[in-house]
Amino acid sequence: MKYNGPKARKCRRLEMNLYGSDKYDRVMQKKPFGPGKNAKYRKPRPSEYSKQLMEKQRAREIYGLSESQFRRLYTEAATAMGQTGDQMKRLLEQRLDNAIYRAGFALTRLQARQFAGHGLFQVDGVRVTVPSFRVRPGQVITLRQKNKDGTLMTGIIEQQGKHNAPKWIKSNAASRSFEVVAVPGPEDAEQAVDMRQVIEFYSRN
Repeated sequence: MKYNGPKARKCRRLEMNLYGSDKYDRVMQKKPFGPGKNAKYRKPRPSEYSKQLMEKQRAREIYGLSESQFRRLYTEAATAMGQTGDQMKRLLEQRLDNAIYRAGFALTRLQARQFAGHGLFQVDGVRVTVPSFRVRPGQVITLRQKNKDGTLMTGIIEQQGKHNAPKWIKSNAASRSFEVVAVPGPEDAEQAVDMRQVIEFYSRN
């Protein structure tokens, strides 16, 4: 069942700002423990399984995937050549919503997912409405013409300032577009995620 409760509660439960917004940093500073009346008290030492489960949940929430979506990515990564963890990172980074966020055209991945789902961006001139669409080297992603001069995007770019996109993305704020110039490497993925723990979780299930 999809969780529709307060995002701050989930951040506290998983002990991390999962969504990138400053307000969740403030929540974590104010209440640096999980939700529940007994959360302040000393917890038993977590088992290896519970640590792996928490890391998997963190990764899912950071990238905004359901359990079935995340497991499918793991299955694809596990059957690909190379290290499963590295392949998993690459697949997560190549999602359209993540690329929009990485390019600096959204303040959070959640916002980028909404933009992608509403079809605000075109890939090589074709409108795409699937956040999980996999971007590839050579593709140019552009904000649709009718959205280019909107106050929302202008405000995002101003708030981002001189955004430093990863090396696999060439971003152009003036033209409201970016090009995928390479395949993202493991070092380009979200460093807050311990993918080794995630792979170990799925390997034992």
